[in-house]
Amino acid sequence: MEVLRPKKLDTHPGDSIVGWARGQLGIARDILDNPGGGLLFATQTVGQVSSALRERDLARWEAVIALLDRVEDAAVRREFDTARKLLDEAGTKLT
Repeated sequence: MEVLRPKKLDTHPGDSIVGWARGQLGIARDILDNPGGGLLFATQTVGQVSSALRERDLARWEAVIALLDRVEDAAVRREFDTARKLLDEAGTKLT
């Protein structure tokens, strides 16, 4: 039996993570208060973006990560307007 390594993950190297992160946060913003799981999927997406930024370069993305933590907190408290405002702010800081 031949054992192969897992397929390499597409980790969005360098600054290509910015476009990916913006796209994901846009999706999260759009579905945040949708019935049928929007909140769950939106917070999961925000968490994935936060983790990816943290993994790539914590020092560079520290301010964005802090905003995303606040987004998740506002979202689970169903403060959707605040969460959207924070998502917009995080997207602006992704440069």
